[in-house]
Amino acid sequence: MTSQFRVLVSDSMSDIGLAALRAAPNVEVDLQTGLSPERLLEIIPAYDALLVRSATRVTAEVLHAGTRLRVVGRAGVGVDNIDVEAATQAGVIVVNAPTGNVVAAAEHTIAMLMALARNIPQADAHVRAGLWKRDKFMGVEVRGKILGTVGLGRVAQEVVRRAQGLGMSVLAYDPYVTAEYATQRGVELVDLDTLVARADFLTLHVPLTPQTRNLIGRERLALMQPTARLINVARGGIVDEQALVEAVQSGRLAGAALDVYEHEPLSADSPLRNCPNIILSPHLGGSTVEAQEKVAEDVALQVLDVLNDRPARYAVNAPIIPPKDLEFLVPYIDLAERMGRFMKQLGAQGMGDVELTAEGDLAEFDLTYIRAAVIKGMLADVVSVRINLVNAGLMAEKRGMNLIERKKHQREFAYESLLTLRSTSGAQRWTVRGAILQGEPHIVAINDLWVDFPATGHVLLAMHNDRPGMIGAVGTVLGNADVNISFMHVGRRAPRSEAIMALGTDEPTTPQLQATISAMPHIQWLKAITL
Repeated sequence: MTSQFRVLVSDSMSDIGLAALRAAPNVEVDLQTGLSPERLLEIIPAYDALLVRSATRVTAEVLHAGTRLRVVGRAGVGVDNIDVEAATQAGVIVVNAPTGNVVAAAEHTIAMLMALARNIPQADAHVRAGLWKRDKFMGVEVRGKILGTVGLGRVAQEVVRRAQGLGMSVLAYDPYVTAEYATQRGVELVDLDTLVARADFLTLHVPLTPQTRNLIGRERLALMQPTARLINVARGGIVDEQALVEAVQSGRLAGAALDVYEHEPLSADSPLRNCPNIILSPHLGGSTVEAQEKVAEDVALQVLDVLNDRPARYAVNAPIIPPKDLEFLVPYIDLAERMGRFMKQLGAQGMGDVELTAEGDLAEFDLTYIRAAVIKGMLADVVSVRINLVNAGLMAEKRGMNLIERKKHQREFAYESLLTLRSTSGAQRWTVRGAILQGEPHIVAINDLWVDFPATGHVLLAMHNDRPGMIGAVGTVLGNADVNISFMHVGRRAPRSEAIMALGTDEPTTPQLQATISAMPHIQWLKAITL
């Protein structure tokens, strides 16, 4: 039966963007905006997912209260209103939409740049006041000027393309890109102080972190040319607002344009409001019809993925794997979790060392998701905390599991890709191998006895001495108990030696029935497994 999920949307979002979420047959979407923190805490235990923009603050307290929460989605880029560390500890995946409003933010940056260059807001207010003193609003051309960008990420690159189209030359500071990368985009890479000193227009495109807070403070503002102008459509807090006001009012800086602020909404007594050479907009960088539809759609689709146990494309607190890689990996992620559950039900106790080996084509890929899926499978029924990609490593460490990852690029066996799990705890050792066959997960070996059966449903495993009539005898017991067999596979070392029998059943076998089979001659052990 398909699980039913409840999703809370606590900030205003595009209905068109949320259409896929609303159309999902197993999802109920509740739109409740303007919730107080107290009310959010009160209702969040009833929800599996939470979608926010920038108004709702997703605190550790909220995440702790959301006992059903699997995912928090931010319809936008920044996640500074979400306690990502607390989410990771709680096993809640945080997703965002880093590409949906890129163009909108870049276009707003260029709009602010042009408004600064030509004093458009001030001129508009002047005319509306019934005045006509054109000499008060002498502007500057942007052609031939230097644009300095702090950061060279997605939004910055869109800004760069547009600025170059306006005839500007571009300098950039970004410690995470190479000079070659910048040169390919027609950008000169320089250090931050050089950038600040040479730029005619300085634009900021970095996240707010402890390292970037007040990155443009009093000392760096003093480096700027008196004719220079500053633009911030990124995050509030990157610019020291008081120092900026002082620089503009004293003539040390020609002007500034801000779309974001350290505290939003901007307070009534903010000195920024009283500085006519600073253009202000109320966090409009991503506020276009197209961008709001796209970010809502991006985050809604990811929420659906997480709720249905699929990897999210832009998980903030999980590694990002290219979509083409994920397409290949998804079946193996499912297989890995099933193998982990299989291993646990075989009797792997006390965790200890678990060795994961990828062989063949699979060895070419990042195994982060595979590793997390194994841990989830082995610990899902052991710990009370929800286990997923974001906290699997933490949970394994807490339970004393030492997961060792190995890759074999050369195929040892006749499978294009093969997963092997080995668990060692004291004297106990178990080995399980799995593969994807015709698009479905299969168990292909147990303790080096080769078998082949689907890793789904109910499986009865019997290690036995290979003797005539063994399979028939077990089948007769099951038939007499009205248990239908869906498949049967046997692996053996040699005729009349040790063998393993795997029987798929349409319904689980009772403990009494298992005891009857276990007591049969030549049965060494019996395991009832549900996958």
